[in-house]
Amino acid sequence: MTRRNDTGTGDAGSILERLAAVLESRKGADPERSYVAKLLAKGPDAILKKIGEEATETVLAAKDGAPERIVAETADLWFHCLVMLAHYGLSPSQVLDELARREGLSGLDEKAARTNRATKDRPTKDRPK
Repeated sequence: MTRRNDTGTGDAGSILERLAAVLESRKGADPERSYVAKLLAKGPDAILKKIGEEATETVLAAKDGAPERIVAETADLWFHCLVMLAHYGLSPSQVLDELARREGLSGLDEKAARTNRATKDRPTKDRPK
């Protein structure tokens, strides 16, 4: 299987989708023979703990200014986020669609819109949800 295009980077969306398919296939695999199957079998707490660990390692690599470690740790973080998505029956394309939706929006405007939605959806004493 060819993994990279001529630029050496491959198409990010197709790489993520291929990886997601592999992760999906590991859902029923033997936890003794597959790291992903083992992590999925442990459930969301183990998956989320691993994401936290990888996020911390990514931050530390960035603070050290070590490019190779930053890339490697980010890959680990993204991988474990993909495991989380698989656990919840979500796909990388859904995340990419959300990023595409936000493209061209001011980050401040987008955050304000999310905050306004969350406030509007929150139940109040006078207005039960």
